[in-house]
Amino acid sequence: MLYTAIILGFLGSFHCVGMCGPIAFVLPVNRDSNSKKILQVSLYHLGRLLSYTIIGLVFGLIGKGLYLAGLQQRISILMGIVMIVLVLIPAKIFNQYNFSKPLYRLIGKVKSNLGKLLKNKSNKSLLLIGVLNGFLPCGMVYMALVGAVATSNFYSGMFYMFLFGLGTIPLMTSAVYFRNIFSISFRNKIQKAIPLFVVLIGTLFILRGLGLGIPYISPSNASLTVNSIPVGCQFDK
Repeated sequence: MLYTAIILGFLGSFHCVGMCGPIAFVLPVNRDSNSKKILQVSLYHLGRLLSYTIIGLVFGLIGKGLYLAGLQQRISILMGIVMIVLVLIPAKIFNQYNFSKPLYRLIGKVKSNLGKLLKNKSNKSLLLIGVLNGFLPCGMVYMALVGAVATSNFYSGMFYMFLFGLGTIPLMTSAVYFRNIFSISFRNKIQKAIPLFVVLIGTLFILRGLGLGIPYISPSNASLTVNSIPVGCQFDK
């Protein structure tokens, strides 16, 4: 199911252009030297990938604990249901409960540091901007983390989030180089289609957990067990 990470990352990057796009639009890259610009944009992406990978490690460990409890397939089904539910429930309902409120102070510090770094054109600043950008709250990142939990070990959790980050790179790079092509109407049209793909990916996780014997999509229960045990054993050693 790791391939769903790239799909989610690419499709989610249309959402990212709307949320994180303003950061990409004003990255303090050297626009007089194309080679330096490429290096700095690469450092920005490297920073984001690093953050996503670290977060994937944490949530992969959560998935590992659930796997050791014998809940691997049930978790895959549950995570798929969570993805679909998060899409179907109107955002205003979540906003009423303000789940991010406990993190406001931390998020405020991240944004403050981002503001300072955006004034600096050094390579170190571009890397740190990417790192901080990766830790900003984002609905599509939350969806990817649901997938990371379902991987059932921290190696796969890290790799899942790494692939998610890779999926966002093409469009986020375009946002740096071609700022004028991403009109508000264009972004709105794409964002309307994103929930459909999230539901599709959630359905794939449910099918995976059901173990229907469909190659690559819903392997049998035995296949799931055999493929997962060696990873756990290697970790335990």
